[in-house]
Amino acid sequence: MRTGLRSPWRHYVQCINCFARLQISALSNQSTVLAFLGILVVISFNMLSTAIRNLSITAVVTLIFHQLALADTPATPMQAASKVIVLDSGEAQLTLIDEAKHKVLATQPTGKEPHHLMVTPDGNSLIVADSVSNDLIFVDPHSGKVQKRVEDVEDPYQLGFSPDHKWFVTAGLRLDRVDIYRYDGHDLTLAKRVPLAKTPSHMTFSSDASTVFVTLQDSGELAAIDLATQTVKWKMPVGNTPAGLWMTPGDRDLLVGMTGEDDVAVVDWHKQQVVKRIQTGKGAHNFRNLDDGKHVAVTNRVASTISILDYTTLQKVGDIDGLLPGPDDMELSADRKTLWVTFRFARHVGVIDLNSRKLVDTIAVGRSPHGLYFADRAPVYAPNPD
Repeated sequence: MRTGLRSPWRHYVQCINCFARLQISALSNQSTVLAFLGILVVISFNMLSTAIRNLSITAVVTLIFHQLALADTPATPMQAASKVIVLDSGEAQLTLIDEAKHKVLATQPTGKEPHHLMVTPDGNSLIVADSVSNDLIFVDPHSGKVQKRVEDVEDPYQLGFSPDHKWFVTAGLRLDRVDIYRYDGHDLTLAKRVPLAKTPSHMTFSSDASTVFVTLQDSGELAAIDLATQTVKWKMPVGNTPAGLWMTPGDRDLLVGMTGEDDVAVVDWHKQQVVKRIQTGKGAHNFRNLDDGKHVAVTNRVASTISILDYTTLQKVGDIDGLLPGPDDMELSADRKTLWVTFRFARHVGVIDLNSRKLVDTIAVGRSPHGLYFADRAPVYAPNPD
């Protein structure tokens, strides 16, 4: 007994195969069904009779429905390119950059003066803080697409989640105030507005989530706020224009970028004492750990360099120079080979090869680029929020 298809049915089924393959990427379930019905209408009675005489109905049905199953299976999408999200604080927009190709993909509007950003604890949203518009924009951290907007969050210049994810804190640079919100994983509920002069800017937390530390730029101080009671525990002088904060492992010391000086202050916060100053470069500003168990980078915004500090010995071990003016915020690639940095005074972001410690590329963006983020990044050491 012959089991193959006889001509002309064999050629007709080949046509069905070709037609079904064409539907794989173009048809939804409904359109696939319509295509199938169209095929049945086209089949002539003579050809159907031939098929019945020479091939079992089970084989015909199996063949056709196999093609339908293929048509209904969506093609595997190409992996989306990792996107770098840059906040152009002087343009009221964010810029999306292809991380691999170093090419600008698009820009999209934000509120006024978006300075800093923070990923939510579940990683599903990136919060952009619009300090002058008094709102937060939640965007997709992979695509930059806006998910929602939260209004009436006053002057959110800097922001951060406590390590236990129960508290969300904003620093109001203009309003001389720190606002503390309770966070339930979805919504923010204001707990208290804490007056804190003068000019609160950057923050970090203790590992037990009991305390948020805030630098006060214009008064030259470091403040500690108890989160449970939302009260100021203490304030201490640290120097001229303190900005970025970074907690060393084990909560031993706080590193403070002294933007009005040329050093990083090492603060024993348990004793409220400055125990050392590490000479870096003029305008020491913000930090990013390099995820090697030993080093943290600090931008020197006036000197236009980045210093590498060994936080185990509290020594500077090198500098990255040849940069554009105003290096500010940084982000580290997942493979720890590439450091991205915004150049606040140059309308560019830069890509630094950490092996050679050289600037290898720059990408033009909007005016006054500040915060930046990409999802495929190396870990940020807790309890530091950024």
